[in-house]
Amino acid sequence: MKTSAFSLEGALSVSAALKAGRRQVFEVLIDKNKRFDQRLDEVRLRAKQAAVKLKYVPSTEIEEYATGNSHGGVIALAGERQFECINDLLPPDTPAFVAMLDGIEDPYNFGFALRALYAAGADGLVLRERNWTSASAIVGRSSAGASEMMPIALVESALEAANFFRQRGLVVATAAKSSTSLSLFEAELTRPVFVVFGGERRGVTRSFQRGADLLLEIPYGRPFGQSLGTVSAVAILAYEVMRQRRHAGRGAGA
Repeated sequence: MKTSAFSLEGALSVSAALKAGRRQVFEVLIDKNKRFDQRLDEVRLRAKQAAVKLKYVPSTEIEEYATGNSHGGVIALAGERQFECINDLLPPDTPAFVAMLDGIEDPYNFGFALRALYAAGADGLVLRERNWTSASAIVGRSSAGASEMMPIALVESALEAANFFRQRGLVVATAAKSSTSLSLFEAELTRPVFVVFGGERRGVTRSFQRGADLLLEIPYGRPFGQSLGTVSAVAILAYEVMRQRRHAGRGAGA
């Protein structure tokens, strides 16, 4: 079996990696039974544009690298993902929307949350140095390739990131229910904002909540004493940021 630092699985993940250029792609393997499958035309085009070797191989060779059954007959052998400098996450001429996923324990949830942030137009993502991006096959599939496209920077802690962005004029926010929380729909989210999302179990620490500039509460349509799952909370908040900015004509275009 050949060795590679990482494998990417599925047409979406492979195409995104080739397009983004944030990691070296050594070669792309396609099941020889899918040689004429038009759904893989973009993969072939991206590989050609990036001057990456493309090979048609037996399905058994694809299975050697696959971690699941949703690869669709496409695997890329690639190097480590390269990350941005944290300062590069700030857009030059629009109010920043930067997020941090801190402490998510499931790689699928991590990928789903990352997908929501990317789709909603977040400018960048901050992660601790130990994170799920090393699970490239799972995260690539669950994020539909957004893990390759999203600008990502690494930090040692949420506090370090918060201090950095606050010094650059961003409001530091997190989702939390307390006596000082503000409804998500009443908060002014067209201004530059850095939002920290906690994991499924522990959430964001109380000490970070006390130091945040803004605590956001997601209102419910009926009495319900439980919190939403991380992925749902990320998607709701990210799309409210997008909605407010489009309404104000200040954010990403349609």
